[in-house]
Amino acid sequence: MYPTRITHLILYVSTNGTTIATFCNKTDMKKILIIEDEGDMCLLLNLLLNQNEMVVDHVKTLSGAKKFLETERPSLILLDNRLPDGLGIDFLTYLKKNFPEVKIIMISGVDISVSDVALEIGADTFLRKPFTKKQLQDSISNLLN
Repeated sequence: MYPTRITHLILYVSTNGTTIATFCNKTDMKKILIIEDEGDMCLLLNLLLNQNEMVVDHVKTLSGAKKFLETERPSLILLDNRLPDGLGIDFLTYLKKNFPEVKIIMISGVDISVSDVALEIGADTFLRKPFTKKQLQDSISNLLN
């Protein structure tokens, strides 16, 4: 038997300042890809998802997502609709055709009318911006567990 290679150190800091360190193997963690061009939203999503022991990567464009998916396979994708190089709704068909096992949460604050279409063509869930931490966590939990 070979020793397990530890690839991540997770630090938890409680409200009283106590720090607890946990080691985990990266392969045991769920991988999430965020496709979002707004920096503040990416930061917020990263903070929320890293608290749940998930490996989080993000890209700002659909072309960046295609390049990422050439070498990586996330368990879940958070997909914004309006991106610099196209619409997430149009990218859904590509994702479902090439990566049918990947769960997709479509997020949008502007194009609420696309929710029904997104769900019809492959999104597993639709979240309207702004959404709460609980809504995000519940959606991810329902899809990954």
